[in-house]
Order: sequence, then structure tokens, then C-alpha cells
Amino acid sequence: MTNPTRFDGVFTALVTPFTDMAEIDWPAFDRLIDQQLAAGVRGLVPVGTTGEAATLDEDESLALIAHTVRRAGNAAYVLAGTGSNVTQKTVHATRRAVDAGAHGVLLITPYYNKPSPEGLIAHFGAAAEAAGSADVMLYSVPGRTGVAIAPDTAADLARGHRNIVAIKEAGGDPARVTALRAACGPDFVVHCGDDGLALPFFALGARGLTSVLSNWRPAEVVALHRAWAAGNRDEALALHDWLAPLAASMFCEASPGPVKRALAMGGMMTDRVRLPLVPLSARGDQVLRQAMAGAGLL
Repeated sequence: MTNPTRFDGVFTALVTPFTDMAEIDWPAFDRLIDQQLAAGVRGLVPVGTTGEAATLDEDESLALIAHTVRRAGNAAYVLAGTGSNVTQKTVHATRRAVDAGAHGVLLITPYYNKPSPEGLIAHFGAAAEAAGSADVMLYSVPGRTGVAIAPDTAADLARGHRNIVAIKEAGGDPARVTALRAACGPDFVVHCGDDGLALPFFALGARGLTSVLSNWRPAEVVALHRAWAAGNRDEALALHDWLAPLAASMFCEASPGPVKRALAMGGMMTDRVRLPLVPLSARGDQVLRQAMAGAGLL
């Protein structure tokens, strides 16, 4: 990888806004993207877990990716979620996303199947071949898929495929950053996948953050990374302390319910999610509002 700095900074795992009829709300999606770009977000990630990818059909997914590419122009890196637990479906989605102009693809570990390391290598390898020269970021989130990507497996994939250049690490363990860097080398990019752990991940060598919270508070999440990168440790710690309760509230119930409720409260979109998810409960709404009040946002 010749320029790992393209992954530096905050990438937003974009929510997919829905109308009251559960159709994609394109004007709301444009507002969301424009707010991200204005705040200085470096990357946009459509059709990931936060975008409710599991509830989107193939045409909707491709439309969201293509729309993000067009709306962002040259202002942000577009990392499209194309992973699934079916290899051929992942290969097909990856080819379509790259053809639509995505700079890279984000590939989740196959869920439910619980493949072996050899199965992961074959699965990700097939998708990497389909991506051509586009970047591939692996995505390890065992809490959702039941399978983590071992550092040695990531290293094998990076050695075997020049375009497998990064991993989104969302297992909740900062020690994984050190293990991944040791196994994969200093140019292999680690992205933090947990908002609340961004600062310790940066301290251990992660180059960026793929964020849920930045859908709602993009300027503050970007400021955290910029403060750290500039060596302003006290400022970074103060921002971390302010953001931490808000980040925790984003997962008081299944994401993206909480962040959609926060965005709805700000008039950005409805809080509609697609089944089997349901809108934030009264208890969840109370948790969110308490976090907002504590941060001086209510």
C-alpha cells in the first residue's frame, strides 16, 4: 500500500434514512452526506451494519453506493459495505460497488456460518479478486457475526492480496491493535470500530475511526481525531470524556435505532428502521436523553 494516509481520520458508517413508508429517503440522505462533508469527515461508508444492509435489497444497496459516490465527488473516500455470509453474493456486490465508483469495499466476516480461518481466507480472497485494484478493508466484529479475524489470518490475507490493506476492528479490545500491527506490518491500516475506544486505539497506532456517532456529531468526532493527530493530548482527552457518554448511548439498544432517534430529534430524518429492528423504546429514549442532557445538548 503506497499511501495509507488515505484512511486517516473519521469515516462515518452512514445510516440509511427511511420515509414513514420504509422507503429510502433520498433528500434526508443528501442532508446527511452534506453535513458529513461540511464537518471534515474523511470517508463515507454506505450500506454497512449501521446502514441496515441486511434489510436492503441488491438494487437499493447499489443505488445508495452510487448516490454516495456522486454526492461526495472528490470530497471524501467512499468505502462501500459489500460483505455478506454468501461468498458469491459478496463477490457480485463487490464488483457492482467498484463499477459504481467506490474507492474501496468493507467486508464483514460471514455471519451464522462461522467459517474456519481457511474459510475466511478463501472467502475474502475471492472478494479481493473481484475488487480489482480497489481497496479492501476487512471487518472483524465478532459480537455480530460470531467470528473474529485472527491477526495471523489478516496477515495471510494481506500477503496474498495486494489490495487487502486495512481492517475495521470492532471487538472491543484495544490490545488487538498491537497484535494486528505486529502480524500485518506497520503499513497495514487498523481502523477503530468502536466510538468509545477511539482514543486508546489512536494511541496504539490505529489510523482512523469508522464511527456511528459521527452521523449525529460529526464535527466533535472529527475534532477528537484532529486533536490527537496534532499532539494536543489534553484537548483530545477532554473531547473523549465529553463524547464517551454519547457514544455509549448509541448502543443502549440495537444500532442504528439510537442514532436515528438522535438525528430525528434534530430534524434530519425520521427514526424509522426496518424490521426486524424497531424504533427506540421509551427506556432507550430516556437513556439517550440523559446522555444528551449530561453533554449540555438538551
